[in-house]
Amino acid sequence: MISQEMRKFLAGINAQGAQKTASKGKMSTAEERANLDAFMAPLKIPAQIVLEDFVLAGRPARKCAPPEASDYVVLFFHGGGYRVGSLNGYNSFMAHLALACGIPVYGLDYRLVPEYTYPAALDDAVSAFMELSRNIASERILLVGDSAGGGLALACMLTLKERGLAVGGAAALLSPWLDGTASGESYGERRAEFQNAMKSYAGGFPLDTVGVSPLFGDHKGLPPLLLQVAEDEPLRDDSIQLHKRALAAGVDSRIEVFDNAFHDFQVFTQLPEALAAIDKIAAFFRETVV
Repeated sequence: MISQEMRKFLAGINAQGAQKTASKGKMSTAEERANLDAFMAPLKIPAQIVLEDFVLAGRPARKCAPPEASDYVVLFFHGGGYRVGSLNGYNSFMAHLALACGIPVYGLDYRLVPEYTYPAALDDAVSAFMELSRNIASERILLVGDSAGGGLALACMLTLKERGLAVGGAAALLSPWLDGTASGESYGERRAEFQNAMKSYAGGFPLDTVGVSPLFGDHKGLPPLLLQVAEDEPLRDDSIQLHKRALAAGVDSRIEVFDNAFHDFQVFTQLPEALAAIDKIAAFFRETVV
């Protein structure tokens, strides 16, 4: 059953589609960033959650802490195509995730394009994980990322593994952007759009570079993975392909494909479906990390 809230949201997305297409390219990056943050800012933060800003590996970061203390944590990388998005727009999602898991969520504002291209964001993610793991055992860290942040989380783990370092206890990737070459059938008519967007992030690196497109990495030895993706979204096949590759590499990989949903629906916490998906992440955490 689809909720009334989701039905209304999907209708709004369809109605705004033509308007977004018409205005695309007319706003500056700064305006796009401000608009996205403003759009997501009204999402409610549970009263029990305490927010604290700090610096993690030289980058702005935010801790969303539930009432109970814990020596487990989530390290979260936000989405936004490596170009937009910030922790200010993700307060509600991080807070609900912290409450569901019962552990603090640490969000990182990594460097974005066009100011910084690859590997700046990946360097920030890896440095943040390494600094966090100095005080918290690596196997007690759950990595979470949505869209580009999901790709960044997987690239972070692959980089850590390549360096012979611990890679975390598990990872939940929400509609992750994993393939800069856009090879999946689900990209359809938007293939060139996603390829061009990833070119902006990749800079002079080929689109199939593992740090850019972690779908093509060596997944052997990775911790358990949870993939959540909407059935009707361009990035669907990224998750399906990763799931198959991870299973073939001996990884404990689980995938949840949601009908009557949309890309990144989990971050819109006014939707019952989003809260249910967050609860699934929490259940995965308790099963694989705790």
